[in-house]
Amino acid sequence: MKSYLWLIPAVATLIVALWFTAYRATSVLGSPKPERRRDRLLGCSVHPMERSDALPVIVITVVYAVTAFLGLGSGKAPDSLMRFTSPEQAAVVEFRDAELLDEVWFFTGIKTGNYLVETSVDGEGWSEPVTFEQTNAGQFGWYKLDVSARIAKYVRVRAERPPIYLGEIVCFNVSGDRIPLNGSGYGAMLADDQETFPDHANYLTNAYFDEIYHVRTAYEHIIGIQPYEVSHPPLGKLIIAAGIKIFGFDPFGWRFMGTFFGVLMLPLLYILIKNMFGKTVVAACGTLVFAFDFMHFVQTRIATIDTYGVFFILLMFLFMYRYFALPLDAPLSKTFPPLIACGISFGLGVACKWIVLYGGAGLAVLWLIRQIAVAAYLHGRKKRFGAYLIKTVVVSIAFFIAVPAMIYITAYVPYAHAAGAKAFSAEHLNIVLENQKFMFGYHSKLVATHPYSSPWWNWVVDGRPILYYLESLGDGKRSAFGAFGNPLVWWTGLLAVISAVVSLISRKKGEALFIVIAYLAQLLPWVFVTRICFIYHYFPSALFLAVAISMMMNDVVEARHIRGKWGCIAFTACCIALFAMFYPALTGVPVSIKYADNWLSWFAGAYPF
Repeated sequence: MKSYLWLIPAVATLIVALWFTAYRATSVLGSPKPERRRDRLLGCSVHPMERSDALPVIVITVVYAVTAFLGLGSGKAPDSLMRFTSPEQAAVVEFRDAELLDEVWFFTGIKTGNYLVETSVDGEGWSEPVTFEQTNAGQFGWYKLDVSARIAKYVRVRAERPPIYLGEIVCFNVSGDRIPLNGSGYGAMLADDQETFPDHANYLTNAYFDEIYHVRTAYEHIIGIQPYEVSHPPLGKLIIAAGIKIFGFDPFGWRFMGTFFGVLMLPLLYILIKNMFGKTVVAACGTLVFAFDFMHFVQTRIATIDTYGVFFILLMFLFMYRYFALPLDAPLSKTFPPLIACGISFGLGVACKWIVLYGGAGLAVLWLIRQIAVAAYLHGRKKRFGAYLIKTVVVSIAFFIAVPAMIYITAYVPYAHAAGAKAFSAEHLNIVLENQKFMFGYHSKLVATHPYSSPWWNWVVDGRPILYYLESLGDGKRSAFGAFGNPLVWWTGLLAVISAVVSLISRKKGEALFIVIAYLAQLLPWVFVTRICFIYHYFPSALFLAVAISMMMNDVVEARHIRGKWGCIAFTACCIALFAMFYPALTGVPVSIKYADNWLSWFAGAYPF
C-alpha cells in the first residue's frame, strides 16, 4: 500500500491546478482585461486589515500555538553545570549503605572528554576507573554508563582532560532502584537535581541534531565564555539564550523561543496575504496552509537558528511589499517608514543567519524595479526624479547597510566580553572581522557527507526528508520524526509559483512579480552551492509557496465567489488532514511500525519513518 500513497496528494495537486486553470479561464474569456491604475506598480495595492480579520487571526494563532507547544520538551533538567578544572579535582557522592551498583547516568554538559568513574566501599581504597566519554553528539542529555554490578558506598568522578562541564549523576542498583545520594563540595553539585531524572531519556529530555551546537553556544553566552559554534552569526543563539534565562536550562527552555517565533510568523503572514489580496478567506486559508506545513512545524520546534532567519525574512518582505505597492506618486514621508522597517528587519535577520542575505538580494531587485517605475511615472508628468532618488538612496544606505552593520556588530558583544575586550573597541571589531573570514571559509570549503543530505532540485519535489530522531521502542512501536514539507502544500505551491510566472507574463500582475522574486531569491543561490545541503535550507522558499498558493486561491475566489471560497476551504482542510496523518513523523509520538511503514513511508529509502 505504502508505495502508492503519494498518489493521493499528487492527484489532489493536479485537480487543484486544473480547477484553478479552468476557473481563471472562465473568468477572463470574453471580458476585457481589468484596467490597472497608472499610479500603481503593475496594479499592486495594500489592502488594509479589517475588524473581521481579528477572529481568524486569533483563532489560527491560538490553535497553532497549543499544537506547537504541546509535547515540545521536558521542563526539568539540571539547572547548573559543574566545571572540572584539573585532573585532581574530584566529585564524590555517598550512599546510605553499600549497594550493588549497576548503572551511573550522566546529564552531560559542554566540551568533550572522558570522565573517570571510581567506586569505593570505605572511601579510602578506590577501584580501577571506568571511562565515560562526553562527545560532541552527546551533550545536554541523559546517557548511561554500565559499571558491571560492583559493591560500592562511594562514587568518585574525575575529568581526564579538563576543562569540561557536567550537570548531574544518578545511580541505580542491580534491582533497577535509584540510589539516594549525599555529597558535599563538588559531590553536592552533581547530586542536587536528582528529581530531574526522566522515566525515559529521549528527544523530550535530550538535545538532538544541531541543538547540541546552538544550545551549547547559547549556554556559553549566558555564562560568559568563548562560544564553540561560530559558523553562524550570534543573534539566533542569543535569542535561544533568552528563552533559557526565562524558562530554565531544559529542553522546553531552549526550544521555547523558536516555537514562539514560529507562532508569531502566522499573524505576520496573515497580514501580508491580506495586504496583497484583500480577502479574509484567502488570508485565513493561506496562513493555515503554512501553519500546518510540516517544515514550519518541525523546524520551529528545534532549538536551531533557521527559525529566526525565516521570521525576519517574512517580516522584511512584508514591509517591502508595503513599500513596493505604494502609489508611485506617494510623498517621500509615506515611503520611508516601510523602507526603514524593512531595512531593520533585514539587519536583524542577517545577524541570525546568512540565508537572509539571499532574501536581501530579492529586496534589492524589488527596490530597483520600484525606482524605475517611479522614474517613468514622474517623467511622464514632467516631475523631477533626481531629488526623490537621492533621498531614497540615502535612507536605503542608512537602513540597509549602516544600521544592519551596527546590529551585526552589536550581536558580537558576548564574543568581545568572553575575550576580555571592551564592546565596540578595536579588538571587538577585529573579532567580528576574523569570524566573517572563518564563516566564509567554513561554508565555502566544507567537505562532508550525510545520509540525509539532498540537492536543491530534490527539495522542490519534497523528495528527501532529513531524519532528526529514530528510536525502536519494542512492542512493535517506534518513535521518529524529521523535517520535510507537507506534500500537498509543496507540490501545489510549486505549481502556484509556475502559475505566478504565467500571470506575470500574461497579465503583468505585480503580486506575481513580488512572489516570483521572493521565492527565487531564496532558492536560486542554492543551485550554485556545491557543499552538503539539507531540505531545511528550503524553509525560506516554502514560506513563499504559501503566498503563491494564496494568489491562486485569490484568483479562484474572484472567478467563482462562493464556490471558489469553498474550494479554498476544502484544499486547506486536506492540508490539515495530511498534517494529522503525519503527526507522529513530525513529533516523535510513538506509533506502530505497521502504521509508519504502511502510511508514512511513501517512497522506499527516502521517507525514513
